[in-house]
Amino acid sequence: MDWSAIRLSLELSACTAGALFIIGLPLAYWLAFSERKWKFAVEAVVALPLVLPPTVLGFYVLLAIGPQSPIGRIYGSITGDLLPFSFQGLLIASILYSMPFAVQPFTLAFSSVDRRLIESSWSLGASPLRTFRRVIVPLSAPGLVTGGVLSFAHTIGEFGVVLMVGGSIPDKTRTVSISIYDEVQALNYSAAGETALGLLCFSAIVLGVTYAFQRKVWVVWPIK
Repeated sequence: MDWSAIRLSLELSACTAGALFIIGLPLAYWLAFSERKWKFAVEAVVALPLVLPPTVLGFYVLLAIGPQSPIGRIYGSITGDLLPFSFQGLLIASILYSMPFAVQPFTLAFSSVDRRLIESSWSLGASPLRTFRRVIVPLSAPGLVTGGVLSFAHTIGEFGVVLMVGGSIPDKTRTVSISIYDEVQALNYSAAGETALGLLCFSAIVLGVTYAFQRKVWVVWPIK
């Protein structure tokens, strides 16, 4: 089993899930509570990775962060390195690719909170931020956990995007899915099968724990 690829995948997944909490929570809050008529366009952009082939998304990300792009030039001038075929480049691609798996559950969870509870908090003098922390987040806990776990698990299994943006550089961009692909290409089916089985068991356990947690949370905060 390729432990180096597994370690890299876990690190990439954790960073992606953390970044999507920072980016996704305010975006999901806006999508849930905004009355802008054009917010459907933002929803469509967020959901685009669900229907867009991963190689297409990876290709455009590669162009967007390449050394000739504004982002690539700025990053290169600051760090002296390139974003393509680096962990940082993989992180950017993973955030974009896994965004709907975090933002959509977050948005659904926020939308399910009873508006009367939010308005009651405001009428008692609580600020919007305090209302968000003390009312909305606790009542949205199952959806927030689901979004975080789904984005983490989805990143673990990424293939097309990470192959386009990162290639297969050992200890740098070779994730577990790329490792399985490389083993199959080398006709080393036993190693590929061992890694694939480990990934299957890990994914099943993570999702099982997540759904069990959701049920326990709804026992504490039952849906009315």
